[in-house]
Amino acid sequence: MAAKFNDTILRAYNGEKTRYTPAWYMRQAGRSQKEYLKIKEKYSLFEITHQPELCAYVTRLPVEQYNVDAAILYKDIMSPLPAMGVDVEIKSGIGPVIDNPIRTLQDVEQLGTLNPEADVDYVLETIRLLTEEQLNVPLIGFSGAPFTLASYMIEGGPSKNYSKTKALMYSEPQTWFTLMDKLGEMIVTYVKAQVKAGVKAVQIFDSWVGSLNEYDYRIFIKPVMNRIFSELRTENVPLILFGIGAKHLLLEFNDLPVDVIGLDWRTTIPEAREMGVTKVLQGNLDPTILLSDWETITARTKAILDDSITDGRHVFNLGHGVTPDITQDTLKKLTELIHTYSKR
Repeated sequence: MAAKFNDTILRAYNGEKTRYTPAWYMRQAGRSQKEYLKIKEKYSLFEITHQPELCAYVTRLPVEQYNVDAAILYKDIMSPLPAMGVDVEIKSGIGPVIDNPIRTLQDVEQLGTLNPEADVDYVLETIRLLTEEQLNVPLIGFSGAPFTLASYMIEGGPSKNYSKTKALMYSEPQTWFTLMDKLGEMIVTYVKAQVKAGVKAVQIFDSWVGSLNEYDYRIFIKPVMNRIFSELRTENVPLILFGIGAKHLLLEFNDLPVDVIGLDWRTTIPEAREMGVTKVLQGNLDPTILLSDWETITARTKAILDDSITDGRHVFNLGHGVTPDITQDTLKKLTELIHTYSKR
């Protein structure tokens, strides 16, 4: 007999009171799991994601091993870009590398559109396998946000200061807004296909948007984000927005039609509330704390949960992704601590 479906996290995302603070961890699939590391000896990230049975297994593992309240689809934010004509490769130790970076309006205009059933059918099949047969918790789908995707597409890979991205944004606004429109359309199409296939919530990762100030965010980014979330509201699933180093943008995020705002470790729950953030919050233990002793991990986790229990509208997560040196045992113990300490 299948285990009863645990919808605690969905109720928390909808602002309802729950018996305990639910939890999942960004990059919980893969990274430090010994089973995953064995698979990675044979297959690259893209090769894993193109094999639905294998990808479903990698996605499912953390739920079974850590007892988290949600699965997050194992894939990369770059997954839909090849269908648009972007030549991207995930290089070990570097990240996404793009051989044909965006430089001109013509480059943007030549980008194709996404047909999910044809272009990312393997992603949709993985979702169907997980949601129809394998999971007793909700599956979270995701996409990169326009600025974060654009930063890779323009820089040609990871960047520390996003200088080429910002230079194009400031000096070629027509090129910039055309790119935002194309990426916005792709994201809506991509996410709707994920929801149709079975995901129960969606996180939009705007990982690098904290590099912009409020004014530039409002002018160059917020219109496309508003369009994306407004169009996704019709899907009736919780919508989550997460950015790193984006404390100064939290009120701009709060103004968007999202349900949940993810915090990194730089902002506490009370600080976000004092600023005027009204949405459900997600976060925000610094993942590097999980490399310290258990006494420190316990104290820091309980401090967040004390705020969480007082606030009542919170899902526990890390302030960024699991790193490869965080052990499986630590993550399992962390989930148990979160569940037992927060029971009410």
